[in-house]
Formats: sequence, C-alpha cells, structure tokens
Amino acid sequence: MAFVLGPNALAAGYRLFSYDTVGSTSDEALAAARGGDSGGVWFAALQQTAGRGRRGRPWATPSGNLAASVFVVTNAVPSRAATLGFVAGLALHEALSRTAPDLAVHMAVDGASGPRMRFALKWPNDLIADDGAKVAGILLQSVALEGGRTGIVAGIGVNVVAAPEGLPIPAAALNQLGAKVAAETVFAELAEAWVGLERAWNHGHGLDAIRALWLERASGVGGPVAVKTDAGVTRGVFETIDDEGCLVIRARDGSAQKVTAGEVHFGAAATFRAAG
Repeated sequence: MAFVLGPNALAAGYRLFSYDTVGSTSDEALAAARGGDSGGVWFAALQQTAGRGRRGRPWATPSGNLAASVFVVTNAVPSRAATLGFVAGLALHEALSRTAPDLAVHMAVDGASGPRMRFALKWPNDLIADDGAKVAGILLQSVALEGGRTGIVAGIGVNVVAAPEGLPIPAAALNQLGAKVAAETVFAELAEAWVGLERAWNHGHGLDAIRALWLERASGVGGPVAVKTDAGVTRGVFETIDDEGCLVIRARDGSAQKVTAGEVHFGAAATFRAAG
C-alpha cells in the first residue's frame, strides 16, 4: 500500500512526497519552504528517524506509524497563521472519525443516545483517547517569506501501530485501541479533510467557525484544568480558546487568565500531575 492523495486534495492542487523512511517530514517541508516552494504540498512517511515534538522532545515514529507534514503559504499575520494548528487538529479528528468508526461509543446525552468518538482534541496540539492517553501530536513551525507572507509547516504524528514511551502523559496506538487501520489510510483521509477545513479557515478570516468546531471536539472544556509552564502552574476552569489560540482559564477569583503554552492536565490530574 502506498501514500496517495484523494480527489479533493488533488483538485485543490496539493502535491505529495512520500517515503518509507525519512529523518523528519517537517524538515523536508521546511527545506522546501526555504527553497522557494510555493506551498500546498504534503510529506508523508511510515517511519521517522529524527522526529521532534514540543520543546524539542524526540518524537519516535517506528515503522507503520504515520508521520506527515503539510506546507502551506498564508498572508495571515503570524499570530493568526499559528491557528492553523487547530485546522490540523480538526482534520486529524475527522480523519480518524472516518477511518476508525469502531472507536465510537454510544452514550445517552439529554435522554437521547448518540455516538461519541473515543478520542478528543487536547489544547494546544494533541489528540487523546478517552482515558487521556496521547494518540497523536501536532507541531507547527513557521518560515518568514517575502511580501509579508508566512510559510507554515504542520507536522502530524499518529501512533498507528505503536506508542512511544517516556512522555509526560501515557500514549496509545490506534491498533492497541482496537482500530485496525493503516497509516496510508489515515493519511489519505487526513489530506482530504484538511482541504475543506483550510478553506474554511481562509487565511484566518474564518477562525471563529474553526474555533467553534474545535471546542466541540475538545477535551476538558468547562472542567478543572492546570497548566504547568516555566513560570509556575495556572489553575482554574477551562473556559475557551481566544482568537489567537490561547487557552483561557477562569481563575477562582473570577479573572480570566490567558496561557500561550504549557503542559495541560484536566480533572483530578489538574491537582496531582501539575503539582510536580
């Protein structure tokens, strides 16, 4: 089986470079950006040997997992361009909803039964299973281009057949959760979902709609949260995300606290894990 682009991605003009093994798909995408590529290109691999996560942490991608990076060019200001990370999260959630429908559970909501996926988006850049285990991660990197434009590389790593160890939170793989899918299938749906969502984002002009969709699929909204940063721990209730993608926490004194980055813990973990 090989990586391929679906009809929507092809019609939108996207291109694809695929690898069995590569150092880092994001490094390939960044090299293309710095080399003058016009954007609209995916890089996908079954194995990475030099992948990175947040704060420079290694991101292991053993053979059979998915490593994919998309490079696009936008005229949005850098702070708004960074919200493409929410587009990537939504595209990934949609891709897994299509390729792993057996991970949906049925539950009663307001007296009516309905499906709910066993995974959710976690601010700022993860997708987690319902037990909190990390299934996928997203890393955004940018390149300043001529004419005030910004090149954005969204690197997406999905644990398909195996999950890395040694992360701040537990990790899980799709196959371990019961979804017998292949990386190539997940990628095809990811690239298809990206097209419509990026179009809706529209260089940041459609962020309100993207933000609303993301919050519908997000973990922890309305519940206790603690975010550990270099400056300390911020605690309160996860209220929303703002128009620059910051996490907005309602503190005990009623004030709204904005957090731009950090390690997020929900529920009981907001008390215990963030304390260290």
